[in-house]
Amino acid sequence: MRSDIIRTYKAVHTWTGITTGLLLFVAFYAGALTMFKAPLLRWAEPAVLAPAPAVLSGDQLIARTLAQRPETAKEFTLHLEGPLRLSWQKTRRDDSPFIAAPDADGSIAIGQTRSAGLDWLVDVIHRTGGLPLDVETGTMVTGLAAGLYTVALVSGLIILLPSLIKDLFALRLGHNLKRLWLDAHNLVGLFSLPFHLVMALSAVVFGWHDLLYDSLNEAVYKGQMRTVMRASNPPAPFAGDKSTAVPLGVDVLLAHVAVVAPGFRPTSLQYRDFGTKAATVRVSGEDPRYLVRGHGFLLLGAVSGSVIGTEYLPGQQGVWASVVSSFFALHFGSFGGDTVRWGYFALGLAGAFLFYSGNLLWIESRRRRQRGGDECPGQSRSSRTMAALTVGICLGCVAGLSAAIVAARWLQGVFIDVNGWSRGIYYIIFVLALFIALRHGAARAAAPLLGLAALCTAAIPLSSLLLWRSAVPGIDVVAACGAVVLAVLARKTAARAAHGPADSVWSAAHNAKKV
Repeated sequence: MRSDIIRTYKAVHTWTGITTGLLLFVAFYAGALTMFKAPLLRWAEPAVLAPAPAVLSGDQLIARTLAQRPETAKEFTLHLEGPLRLSWQKTRRDDSPFIAAPDADGSIAIGQTRSAGLDWLVDVIHRTGGLPLDVETGTMVTGLAAGLYTVALVSGLIILLPSLIKDLFALRLGHNLKRLWLDAHNLVGLFSLPFHLVMALSAVVFGWHDLLYDSLNEAVYKGQMRTVMRASNPPAPFAGDKSTAVPLGVDVLLAHVAVVAPGFRPTSLQYRDFGTKAATVRVSGEDPRYLVRGHGFLLLGAVSGSVIGTEYLPGQQGVWASVVSSFFALHFGSFGGDTVRWGYFALGLAGAFLFYSGNLLWIESRRRRQRGGDECPGQSRSSRTMAALTVGICLGCVAGLSAAIVAARWLQGVFIDVNGWSRGIYYIIFVLALFIALRHGAARAAAPLLGLAALCTAAIPLSSLLLWRSAVPGIDVVAACGAVVLAVLARKTAARAAHGPADSVWSAAHNAKKV
């Protein structure tokens, strides 16, 4: 391949990566955490009710709860995963659901819990890249960044092609740290390329779906797109009779589900208009054999057991729903069970490393080296600024998310708006880290900020120890491992700042000259 072509693609790869890398670091790091949104939420929520081992069936729990709270018949959810319990909300916007669970003596305990909102917070940070914008606007910006990132991926692959076989597994250890980082960057980028292409392209679809749908509607379907979508999976007719009727038992409904969708594992039953002929039950569940949009859904008549809708039922979706669900499933890893979730978690962290290492390589490639004598050359303003932004944004994101998770646990019952406080704490830590990095420079800020990130992350398992409760021990174990890694990095970074090459933006021993 001609050298001028490689130089052109290298320039494209460098600048598309630099302009989007820091935003996408936040999106990928938060995205890795979204793989375990539900466990994080369970970890942070207080034990308002500690359900005893099930002494009641689902039907008995429903009957006794409705006897005490008949107004819940309008809409409630029976949770089959974990301890048997019912939940409902007074309004759809209410983030304080009521929970009914059986006591050991067979009675019903009813309490109210205020959701920690961690699933919402982590998801918003992921979708907006941490930008303090509304979700729709932030997602559009992230979609634009993902589009540029697609260009960076393709151009990076073209750059690597001439030396692909020779350098495929190269990881040259030695004194040349730039070469080591380049090898690691190329290795991670190449082997995770399919994952990154899926993330980038699906993020473009999510960010710009309204424009894409409107364009398709006008250019392809002549304004009839919704009609075509409905025709691909028409719902079965269902009468909305509000007269009194006895619904089928929980076990009978689950038997109907097993017939309609073998292999589908129900996790909850959401009832509406319970006790009437119009009653429906939306069965939520999982089927790792298919690509689904989060959970799969099957809508049944609660009295007859008849199938009303299978639009989002794995394996029985229409063409449109299958295409849309595939984009969601591939982006959010909602298929393949825990194996895929852990894989996406690891790939998300690897993606964050890819952006960090890309910035480091850009900075090192512009380093002015000491050629002799005692005087060190000053580094360019752009290199020093990018180094500070890289340290501040990346470590601010890591420390901020860990602090927000801890805050969600400790602020339960102290403040009404736990969601708002957790988000506020995230941005306080993030802005503080960015200010420290810009004020003191990357070399002096990196080690303290890594230490801050380690402390905030270590506070997650420490909170479980201090409160003598860990609903999800796996969260504590992963956080403890992360804290150890961050602490080791802080120590090594401090050593490099003190004893590393003085002609580097990462050296604290020399005050870089302004250029």
